Amino acid sequence: MGRFLAAIGLITILGVRGHVRAFESGDVSPHSKSAALDLVLPTDNDALFSGDGAAFYQYVERNYKGEKSTPWEGGQYGFVRDPIDTAGGLVYTRFHEGIDIRPVHRDANGEPLDEVRAIAAGRVVHANLVPGYSNYGKYIVIEHRWDGSSYYSLYGHLSSIHVHPGDSVTRGQAIAVMGYTGVGINRERAHLHLEFDLMFSHQFEAWHDAFFRNNPNHNGIYNGLNLAGLDVARLYLALHKNPSLTIAEFLSGEETFYKVTLPKARNFELPKLYPWMLAGNRNRQASWEVSFASSGVPLKIEPSDKQVTQPELSYVRKTSINYSYLTRDIVSGHGAAAQLTGYGAQLMRLVIWPD
Repeated sequence: MGRFLAAIGLITILGVRGHVRAFESGDVSPHSKSAALDLVLPTDNDALFSGDGAAFYQYVERNYKGEKSTPWEGGQYGFVRDPIDTAGGLVYTRFHEGIDIRPVHRDANGEPLDEVRAIAAGRVVHANLVPGYSNYGKYIVIEHRWDGSSYYSLYGHLSSIHVHPGDSVTRGQAIAVMGYTGVGINRERAHLHLEFDLMFSHQFEAWHDAFFRNNPNHNGIYNGLNLAGLDVARLYLALHKNPSLTIAEFLSGEETFYKVTLPKARNFELPKLYPWMLAGNRNRQASWEVSFASSGVPLKIEPSDKQVTQPELSYVRKTSINYSYLTRDIVSGHGAAAQLTGYGAQLMRLVIWPD
């Protein structure tokens, strides 16, 4: 199996089934701070690299204005589901934080057989074995370390799980079997839901208890509310073009859709978890201004002289479409009138919890 590779002396080549393979001049720990961002696809389905979206992504079932369809585009990352008509045109209002990879192996009864593999070396930090405890059904979270920061791959809707929290895994190691556990999925639409995430805060459980007391949290800090998913399909494709790409470089191409000014807080973890987000002079700032993509992924943290006691929306890209449709209901309003929603304000409290 592949491993994390030393940054020095690394030579990468394109391997079989579209994987980025590597040869190393020396092995390093799976938690090395200078390991290469070397990802492998999690199943045998490699149609992503040939551009065959219909073969790679699992379709969704759509009923729009009485017309039923099964578009594969709904299995992509981003705002790809639940279309509505607005004054600004057709808008897809439901955000899909990962990608849905369709099976390529089934038995005579149609049961999916695809082996699910770790996309990179790391450590299993969570395994949810009870389908009803999450919309993901049975799922696994693996922590990966690059350049001193932790990133998380999430594998959802599994049939069976072969690893346990605390296990170290190598790149390409079998960890589960694809399934269709979770809400709203049947055998025909069996798939692997894959995410590649940043984490907001290790204080998530206290925050969840404060704001969602009546909604049990069975998954600790690995609850999906605490994980911000990147466009993992685009990351795979970008790594094919540039195997030395870092996550910071990848996210530098994302558009800032809104900014929020946050009061200073001793438990503001983002700059500690992802130091590459920090920009500007950090001395004597009164607050922090955090830039976000429309997906909710944080992109940049800058010091601000503005005095605030609560999170405040400080910028949003102007559009005539209601911002709640474009920001996962974190910002509402349209045009020059915009504000954080109740949920948006709660989410920003998570980022600085407890202040």
